[in-house]
Amino acid sequence: MADDPIAQLRLSLMQDFLPVGLAVVKRAKNGGPRKVAEVFGSSSQPLSDLRSEGESEASIVRERLDQISPGLGNPVMPVTVEIDNDEEDLSQSHELKEEHQQLVVVLNKINSRLDLLDQYLQEDVKNKTST
Repeated sequence: MADDPIAQLRLSLMQDFLPVGLAVVKRAKNGGPRKVAEVFGSSSQPLSDLRSEGESEASIVRERLDQISPGLGNPVMPVTVEIDNDEEDLSQSHELKEEHQQLVVVLNKINSRLDLLDQYLQEDVKNKTST
């Protein structure tokens, strides 16, 4: 993304210019040019104020653009995934394998005991019905 100037421009348009533009349009609709100029005279950071003012509408516009084509409104950000194969990771993997094997042994014991219990109950039911 950092190497692609078109993608940077698009991201800047969606995150910075769209909210500011929508806030300016909203102010112009509600109070005309005087309302738009008001923010530049009363605030030390007018663009930041306009950006935060128009963010909710910009979010709606971006979501609608994403409905048309995913990634159109909210640009997909590329990520880099790295996997470190340290000895620590390998030892943790070995520990997990050992724990898994121990769990399988315990579960097999439980299963065999449940089978014995089931046999006992079936024999008990047979004995009660035959008497």
